[in-house]
Amino acid sequence: MDVSQIASLATGLDNMELGNKVSTLVLKKSLDSQQSLAAGIVNAIPQLPANPAIGRNINTTA
Repeated sequence: MDVSQIASLATGLDNMELGNKVSTLVLKKSLDSQQSLAAGIVNAIPQLPANPAIGRNINTTA
């Protein structure tokens, strides 16, 4: 191996490491976004009434 091949290999490895770091950061941001979206959906679920019988029956004879 001559010097230019070693330099080319080192540059290629650095670029690959940088690409991996960028991909990891993008994945982390995506997961954080999905987590906050899921938390918002869970918080949007209405609470059950204090009396569980209220709101569960339909009067069909009216």
